[in-house]
Amino acid sequence: MTGAGGPHRASVARGFSRANVTRAILLDIEGTTTPISFVYEVLFPYARAHFRDYLRDHPGAEAITLLEREWAAEPAANQAPPAGGIATYVEWLMDRDRKSPGLKSLQGLVWQSGYRDGTLKGEVFPDVPPALERWRKRGIKTAIYSSGSVLAQRLLFSTTAFGDLTPLLSGFFDTSSGPKMSPESYARIAGALECSAGEMLFVSDVKAEIDAARVAGCDAVLCIRPANVPIHLQPTDRIVHTFDEIF
Repeated sequence: MTGAGGPHRASVARGFSRANVTRAILLDIEGTTTPISFVYEVLFPYARAHFRDYLRDHPGAEAITLLEREWAAEPAANQAPPAGGIATYVEWLMDRDRKSPGLKSLQGLVWQSGYRDGTLKGEVFPDVPPALERWRKRGIKTAIYSSGSVLAQRLLFSTTAFGDLTPLLSGFFDTSSGPKMSPESYARIAGALECSAGEMLFVSDVKAEIDAARVAGCDAVLCIRPANVPIHLQPTDRIVHTFDEIF
């Protein structure tokens, strides 16, 4: 784990000398724009408490069909899902925090009800809204890339204590754009944002994702937020503690 010492901050300052060539900033959510506690202590428990109601009330939903396909494919992948119905399989995925497209789609749909009735409110760090405004004024596109569904992303950013932040965002990308640890995903997203990989900055709290973005040719920095999982940093790693340090 690292502290806020001088060597890292000096590295960060040098790293952003490329600000004049950056045309897009791609942001992770959990541990980057949003506290990890909001995801694990608010969103995930809500989904676990209410997903059975959604399964009962929407038997033909596309998310359920996708989950059934994933469930059927598990044995071929040498997995060991439990016997039982689709609800049991969903709980099995949740217990493993699996980045299942079907699960992520279902969670987004369940959260939608919570956001609509006001039970859920999106949470972001205080430095996020002014940074989004600042980057927009500079003509830099900002987008989100998360394993959570695009619906879940939009719900979070549209209901924050700072208001609806979605007008400040130029795109939302989930794993339908590719795995977050695959360099090809970042090249694909850069294309969707109409810039080259070298003109895109990726910000995340996950080092493997940062490494993948760099392999794709992107600029990338680690975001070290309070309560994030400790990371073993190398002297060459570039980090930020808030978005105020970016440009």
